[in-house]
Amino acid sequence: MILNYIWLGFILIAVAVGVAAAIFTGNADVLTEIMNSTFSSAKTGFEISIGLTGVLSLWLGIMKIGEKAGVVDGFAKAVAPFFSRIFPDVPKGHPAYGSMFMNIAANMLGLDNAATPMGLKAMKQLQELNPDKQRATNSMIMFLVLNTSGLTLIPVSVMVYRAQLGAANPADVFLPILLATYCSTLVGLLSVCIIQKINLWDKVLLGVIGGLTALVGGLLCGASYLSQSQLTTISAIVSAVCLLGVIVWFLVAAMVRKINAYDAFIEGAKDGFQTAIGIIPYLIAILVAIGMFRASGAMDMLISGIAWCFSLTGINTDFVNALPTAFMKPLSGSGARGMMVDCMTQYGADSFAGRLSCIFQGATDTTFYILAVYFGYVGIKDSRYAVLCGLLADFAGIIAAIAIAYLFFH
Repeated sequence: MILNYIWLGFILIAVAVGVAAAIFTGNADVLTEIMNSTFSSAKTGFEISIGLTGVLSLWLGIMKIGEKAGVVDGFAKAVAPFFSRIFPDVPKGHPAYGSMFMNIAANMLGLDNAATPMGLKAMKQLQELNPDKQRATNSMIMFLVLNTSGLTLIPVSVMVYRAQLGAANPADVFLPILLATYCSTLVGLLSVCIIQKINLWDKVLLGVIGGLTALVGGLLCGASYLSQSQLTTISAIVSAVCLLGVIVWFLVAAMVRKINAYDAFIEGAKDGFQTAIGIIPYLIAILVAIGMFRASGAMDMLISGIAWCFSLTGINTDFVNALPTAFMKPLSGSGARGMMVDCMTQYGADSFAGRLSCIFQGATDTTFYILAVYFGYVGIKDSRYAVLCGLLADFAGIIAAIAIAYLFFH
C-alpha cells in the first residue's frame, strides 16, 4: 500500500511540476521531457531485466548445485543460531537460511549481480511459508531491510569508478564507506527488531552484533597500515577469490557426493529466464515514476530547497552538491551511479562532493528497487512497515556518510 502511494506521488508531483513550469515560465518543453522519460525509463527497465537473465541463470544454476551437494544446507545450519533469533518464524534447518546467508554474504563483498538471484530465491522460499500470499511476513521484512541497508565490506565498483575518473587514491573512500554502511545496517536491523519485539538482549544477538562491530574495528585498524594502492588491490583480490571460491566449493562438493553438477546447473539455470521475465513489470513501474520525477525538475527543486534551508542556519552546505546521489540511491541503483559519476565529473573525483557522493553510493542500497523486485517477484502487495524501516536505515546511512566525510575529507 505504501509503495502504491509513493509511486502515485512521484508521477502526480512530476506532472504537477511540469504543468506549473509550462504555465508560469512558458517552458512547455518540460512536458515533452517528462513524456519522453516514460519511454526511455520503460526501455531501461526492460533492458535491465533482460540483462539480468544471464546472471540470474548463472547463479541460480550454481545455487542448484550447492543445494543438491548439501552445501546450502550446511550454510543454513551454520547461521541458524543467529538467524533463528531474527527470523523466528522460519523453521530451523529451512533452506531459506542458506539462500539468505549467500545473498547477504554476496552483498557484503559488493557482488550485486551474484546477490540478486540468491535474494530472489530466498524470498521465494520465505513466500512458501507465508499464510497470506499478498502480505509480507515479519521474516520477509527483516530480510528485505537487511538488503536495503546495503552492508558492504568491499566497495569494488565505487573504487573502479573513482579510478576511471582520475582519483589520486581511488580507495580513499574505503574506510568511510565501511563505517557509513555499518551504521545503516545496524539501524535497519535494530528498527525491525524493535517493531517485531525481538529480544535484543539475547546472548547470541549481542555476540553477533558485538563480533561484527569488532570485525569492523579490526578492518579499520588493519587497513590503516596499508597504502591506498595496496588496499585497492587487496579489496579486488578478496572479492574475486571469495566469488570463485564459492563456485569451486560447490563443484567440489558435488563431485564428492557424486552429483551430476552439469545437470543440476541446467536445472537451476532454466529458472533464470522466468525470473527475469517476472520482474519486468515491477521494475518498469518504479523506473518510469522515478524518470518522470527527475525529468520534471522536482529533484533539482528539492535539492535547492534543502541547500537554502541549511544556509539559513549557517551550517556548511558543501555536502549539498552530493545529495542527488543520496536521494537517488533508495530509488534507483543505476540512477545513483549516474549521479555519482556526474558529481565527480562536475566537481572532481577528489573533491569533497565527489568523495561524499561515493560514500553515499556505498553506504546504502536501492530500497525501492529491491522492494519492487523482491516483493513483486513473489506477488506481495502489502509491504507493511518494510518501506519505513528501509528508509530509516537509508537516512542513518546518509547522516553517517555526511558526518564521516567531514571527519575524513573536510
